[in-house]
Formats: sequence, C-alpha cells, structure tokens
Amino acid sequence: MLDPNISRYIWTHTKRQQLWVLAVVGLSMIPYFLSLNLPKQIVNGPIQGDGFADPSATQNFMQIAFDLPFIGHVALFNGIELNRLATLFALSGVFLLLVIVNGLFKYYINTYKGRLGERLLRRIRFTLVDHILRFPPATFKRLKGAEVSSMVKDEVEPLGGFTGDAFVAPALLGGQAIMALAFIFVQSIPLGLITTALVAVQGFIIPRMRRRLLVLGRERQLTARELAGRVSEIVDGINTIHAYDTSNFERADISSRLGRIYKIRFDIYQWKFMVKFINNFLASVTPFLFYSVGGYLALQGQLDIGQLVAVIGAYKDLPGPLKELIDWDQNRQDVQIKYNQVIGQFAVDGLLDPEIQAVSAERADGKLTGPLAAVNLGVTDDTGAVGLDRVNFTLPPGETVAIIGNAGSGAEIVAEVLSRIIWPTQGQISIGDADLHSLPESLSGRSITYAGPEAYFFFGTVRDNLLYGLKHAPITEPVFDGAALTQRQWEKREAIWAGNPDFDINSDWIDFAHQGATDQAALMPSVYAALDAVALTRDMFDLALRSNVNLEEHGELKAKTVEMRHVLRDALTKADLNGLIEPFEPGTYNTEATVIENLLFGNARSPELKAGAIIDNPYFLSVLKQQGLADVLFTMGTEVARNAIELFSDLPPDHPFFQQLTFMRSEDIPTYAMLLKNIDKSKANVSDTDRAMMIRLSFDYIEPRHRFGLLTPEMMAQIVAFRTTFHEGLPANLKDAIELYDPEQYMVSGTLLDNMLFGRISQKYRDGVERIYGVAGGVLRELGIYETLLSIGLDFHIGAGGKRLTSVQRQKLALARALIRRSDYYLFNRPLSSLDTRTQEQVLTASLKYLHRDGRNPAVAWVISNARFANQFDRVAVFERGRLVEDGSHAELSQKNGIFKELMSA
Repeated sequence: MLDPNISRYIWTHTKRQQLWVLAVVGLSMIPYFLSLNLPKQIVNGPIQGDGFADPSATQNFMQIAFDLPFIGHVALFNGIELNRLATLFALSGVFLLLVIVNGLFKYYINTYKGRLGERLLRRIRFTLVDHILRFPPATFKRLKGAEVSSMVKDEVEPLGGFTGDAFVAPALLGGQAIMALAFIFVQSIPLGLITTALVAVQGFIIPRMRRRLLVLGRERQLTARELAGRVSEIVDGINTIHAYDTSNFERADISSRLGRIYKIRFDIYQWKFMVKFINNFLASVTPFLFYSVGGYLALQGQLDIGQLVAVIGAYKDLPGPLKELIDWDQNRQDVQIKYNQVIGQFAVDGLLDPEIQAVSAERADGKLTGPLAAVNLGVTDDTGAVGLDRVNFTLPPGETVAIIGNAGSGAEIVAEVLSRIIWPTQGQISIGDADLHSLPESLSGRSITYAGPEAYFFFGTVRDNLLYGLKHAPITEPVFDGAALTQRQWEKREAIWAGNPDFDINSDWIDFAHQGATDQAALMPSVYAALDAVALTRDMFDLALRSNVNLEEHGELKAKTVEMRHVLRDALTKADLNGLIEPFEPGTYNTEATVIENLLFGNARSPELKAGAIIDNPYFLSVLKQQGLADVLFTMGTEVARNAIELFSDLPPDHPFFQQLTFMRSEDIPTYAMLLKNIDKSKANVSDTDRAMMIRLSFDYIEPRHRFGLLTPEMMAQIVAFRTTFHEGLPANLKDAIELYDPEQYMVSGTLLDNMLFGRISQKYRDGVERIYGVAGGVLRELGIYETLLSIGLDFHIGAGGKRLTSVQRQKLALARALIRRSDYYLFNRPLSSLDTRTQEQVLTASLKYLHRDGRNPAVAWVISNARFANQFDRVAVFERGRLVEDGSHAELSQKNGIFKELMSA
C-alpha cells in the first residue's frame, strides 16, 4: 500500500540515491562559499592595492598553509609569487573556474534529481495501475475510467518533479542561503541583522499567503477530474444523447463545469500575482537598505568597499535560494495534498493479495480436478436487492449443464459468481477442497474461462483480441545483440530501479504448449476452427476482401492476382454465371460502373481527383469542356435531379428506395429542387457553382441500377474517348495521381475484392454478392491462399472497444476467444443474445462440439436464452427469484410439471 506521507514514501524508495546526492550537495558548498569570498579579495587586493605597497611588490598566490595544535605552522605549498596585475588576472581566472565548477555541480545535481523523480513517478504510476488490477469487482461499479486514468496520467505528474527536490532542494537551497547569510554576518553584523530580519518576515508572510493557493489548487484538480469523467460519459453515451435529443443539456452541463473551473483558475491567478508582488517588494527593500546603510558604514570607515561589494554580491545570491525554498515548501504542501487525494481513491477494501496475481509461465498447482461448487451462496447488490439466496450448485468435471431462468432469476449471476466477476456476499465458491478466491490466478484464471453478452475488446486487431486470453506470462524472450542488447539491458536496469517488473512486452507471451501447439502457425488451425464454430469465418473473409492489403507482408497475393481473376472467371462460367461480373476493359464502357469510374478508368490516389472534388480540378474541367462532355454531363445531372425529385420527393426519409440512390441523400432533395428552379429561371446564365453541382451529380449514375435511360451509346463512346485525351495530357503533378485499371497488374489502391473481380457485379443478379462469395471461397482454396485471406481478416483493426465491429460480430468474437482457450471449466452467460434463435442454436451446437474435439472433456455451464437448447446438455439447472428450483437431466425435468416444463412450452 502507498505510504500516506509523501516524504516518507520518497525516502523509503530512494534512500540510497538521496544520500548520494546530499553528499554531492554538501561537497558543492565548498566552491560556492569560495566564490562568495573571492570578489572581496579581488577588490581589496589587486584593485585597491591592499598588500601591494609599491609597484614591484608581490604576493603568494594559491599558498596552502595552516596552523595545527602542538605542531605549529604547516605549509603544504608556498604558492607562486605574482605582482599586482598578474594577481588580478589569476584571481579572476579562479573566479571563472569556480563559476564553471559551481555550474557543473548544479548540472549534475539537477540531472540526478530529474532521473530520481522520473523513476519514482514511474514507480507510483505502476503501483496505481497495479492496484487497479487488484481491485475487487464491486469497486469498478463506482469508478469512472476517465477519472482514474486522469489521476494516473496527470495528477501524479507533479510527484515526479518533487521527488528530486524532496530532500535535495532544502539541503542545497538552505545551504546556499545559510552560506550567503553567514558570509554577510562575517563582513558586517548590522547588514547581517537587517538581512536576517527581512528574510524572517519574507519566510513568515509568504507561506501563509500561499495556503489559499493550495486550497484553490485542490479545487481545480477535483473539478478538472470531474470534467474528464463527464466527457468520458458523453463519449460512452453518445448514442443515447442523440437518440433522446439531450445534446444541449450536455452542453449546458459542460458550460457550467467550465465556468466553475474558470472562476477557480482566475482566483488562482489573482492570488498568485498578489503573493508575487509582495514577495518581489520585500526582496527589493533589502538592496535599498544595503546601499543606504552599507554606504553610510563605508563612509564612516566601519566597512571597506571590498566588503560592501562582497555583501551586495552575496545578497544577490540570497533571494534566489530563499524564494525557491519558499516555493519548495508550497510545492511540498501542494504535492502532499494531491498525493493524499490520489491514494485516497486507490485505498479500497478487499484488495487482492499480490501473490494471487504472481507471474507464472505454468499453472501454479497443475490442473484443477475437483468440482466447481457454490455452497450456500448469496449475492446482494449495492441497493440491497438480493440476486442469489442460499444457492447450492455443483459443476463436476466433464459435465455439461444448461442454466435456465427468466430475467432476474439469478441464472446470469451464478455464471458471473463462478467466474469471479462478482464476489459473493455470503457463502463460498470452492473447487475441490480449495476456496476459489484463495487460488492464484495462474491456476484459476487459466482453468476457468468465461464469456458473457458484453465483452470488452482492446484497441488493436481481431487477432490481438482473439489471442488475448492466451497471454499469461513471457514464455521465451527474444534474442538481442549489439545495440539492441545494450538497450534491453538498460530497460531492465531502469525497470528494477523503478520497482517495475522487467518483463519484455516483445517476448512471446502466448502459452502455445498448453494449447497443444509449438508456434502461432501451428495454433492457427485451432483458431480457424473456432471461427467456424461461431460462424465468424465469413465475416473475416469479408473483412479481408474489403481491405487494402500490405503487399510487403503478402507478396504472394500480388503474384497470383492475374491467375485469381482468370480462375474466378472460369469458375463462374462453369457455374453458368458468366455474366455476373462485367470486367474493366480498355476501350469499353463498363455499364455496371459509375460515370466517374469510366471517365478516369482507374482509382484516384490524390484527394483532388476524388469524385467529390475532381470537378474543381482545372485540368479535368478543361478536358471535359474540350471533349464536349461538360454540357452533356450537366444535362445528365439535371435530368437525374428531375427524376429523383419527381420519384422520391414525397417519400419519407427512411424509405428503402433511398438505399438505391447512390448519388443523392433524402435531405439533399430540397437543395436540388431549389437548384433546378434557379437553372430553369436563368436558363443560359447558369452559375459555375450550380453547373458544377449538376455535373457532380452525374458522376455516380449507373444505368442498370438507376434506370433513368440517360446513358446513350453515343455518350458512352464520348466518355471512352475522354479517357485517352485525359491520360495523355496529364500534367507532371498528376502523373501518379491515378492508378489505371490494368488486367495484368495488381491495383495497389484497390481492395482485395476489387483486384479479384477486376470489374463490377452485374445488377441483373439480386444475390450477386452472395454468389460471388460462394464461388470465391473455392477459387481461393484452389489457389492455396484462402487461409492467407483469413489471416488478413484477422489483421483488421477493430478500433476502440471493438466499435468497428457490429454487436453480433463482437459477441461471436468474444465466444471464439473463449473457445480457443484450453480450460477445464467453461462458463457461458448468454453469450449470443444478439443472434437470432436459429443461429444461436447452430453456434451452441458447434461450440460444444469444438470443446469436445481431440478427446477433450471439459465441464461446461451455459446460461441459455431458450429452453429448447437444453436437450444438448447432460444436466439442466433452473433458477427463479435467486434460487435453484430444479436440477436434473433434460428427460427428468421434462416429465415434471415444474418451471422447466413451463419454459419449454413458452
């Protein structure tokens, strides 16, 4: 647990380094004091002539001699005799040398402090995240992720800066201030007393005035943390906000919070600069007294000029350390407050013992063999509602159990409790003779697998998340040499100094041996089988075909592109689907492609040549006018608008017909209606902007799809002729802006599906896409690249929380992730609630079959959403109102007139 006292925490973890840097600080006081005294020697000696009675007089420079008791005078070095001018230059050189030495001491001390602070900041952040990983499940119901992350990221940041200053700053700054003050006393007691009085006033008033700043700073931190949590809520609940039209309520809330933060921050500015004004005033009063009182004493002969100069020089070094010392004290109090706020949030009851999560490449105690049992189990939530009431339930090894119950019956809670997602408020979960919660996670976490209706996915690819449940410990570390080895050794050393584990994230973390594989390639057949079981293979295949492939990783696809096209054409011919694809052919208009695709006959790589912006490109527009197509496409666009408005203007925005309109949205109809009125009114004097809008509308027109009868053979011939002129005259800056369709080349800018089809699917077939997928699977298997495509699909990036996937895909992926793990017990809690009943039954059947392949016989408890699925299980457990009311085989419970029979009837 974190020590509540920040200074004690710092000392505990950095004692050795603090003692070393304090010793360096003590050593630095010697050249610092010498640098204070040297100006007096320079002024009184060679400048004013003290010790140089005549021009030929000399003095011993750098003499090292002292008197010892019982021994007498000892001279280690008699020095070098120098005249007055040479002594001036020699002392000045020593002064410069002391400046350099003092600067080097400061450089070393500050650098060492920085390293010290960053190490402790790393330790604190790791400790906080470690605490999060050990929080009991109930804690997360009260936490906002954004607030916790804000504390870890931002609120502990000042602790790192303070760590290096915790003991060094008062020693260094205090030592410098004491040295300067002592030196002033040595030169003049009156000036020393004046300095002491002003320093005392400054040290008394300023810290007390700054206490208000600490209170405001604490309020600012809390309000900023709450703002981060509120913004996080808006992001997570954005769909609800849009659905209920509460965006302006959220704006009002954010505005109110920002207003409060503004007021606090403005108060901080006002108070801070008031304190700064008073501090600067007190610091400026002292030189005034030095000049007046010190000048008076010099005129009275009680103080020589060299002493006055030395006192003024010493005082010039005094306000800096003194001010920084006052700042240090304020920073210490501020950091202590922030530290207490942070650790207060992380001080929770029931924190898991670190030993439970100790890293282990193997299961801690081998394999779990006893039954997983709930004994007198009770669960009560924060509101006092009873979820489970004295439940006794057993899941023996090798048995499959269907758990059934309506909403609120407690069926879901049983699965969550057995998998440790919820902790019971009474009773015990045992496995064999052991308490489940006392077992290390290296045993329980690998022996028990859970999948529910809501699963979280981490930022990354499908593959990353699919294999996430296999990453328990670093199995084999990568081999380093040369600079990489040096870097790795440095990383390990710094991790140890900061109290972090020295694991290498680049190690092989996947437990292949337990999965019955030697590497990822050997594991993939099992992964593909799991995807088949949850009906996710087609989705991966679809993601792959719609991806832009990295040819550096999959060069074999580029080599087989042309072959893939020919084999697909042959396969379609054999299936009597020869007209399913209309290919891109030079010199021919592709009627299934858009007008702009036919104009460019390639994929635009540059944003300025994309369909929405190309009409503004001067070169494109000039060729369009030159070929006489500008007026033709303007007329086409006008007719497209008239037809669309006539057919769809009276339809509601959600009408299915709008799905067929690729060139216009329902909300665009009023805009184009007004545009047509302007065109009809102005006739020949149509503005360039209106003309461009109509031409742009024609770009997405496809005759077989939209069927307005606007595309004539003559127009298609003109468009084909446009290509040659356009590409031959391309300016140098646009030479690489378009990748032409080439039947013998791979299109880097196109998706894998584009490359495979090299054309467009005909509108004559309503289920054309499904037919293509049906034939393509066999073609890709024939070419030996089917698994390559699945691998590409697995590399699809799913975004934050898997939001780039549909809810159905997320549930399938979560179930597949669970199936891949080789565990002894599987707990499935309505994992397929987003799927229709027929698909649920198919996936459930396939999943049970997958789990029992290769002679495996794990225990399975599945909370099912339809009682008809129960006949696939050895046993059925029925829950109602938090209690287990029926437990037996499917045949037994079907004969009874109980709840199970009612559920079956329903």
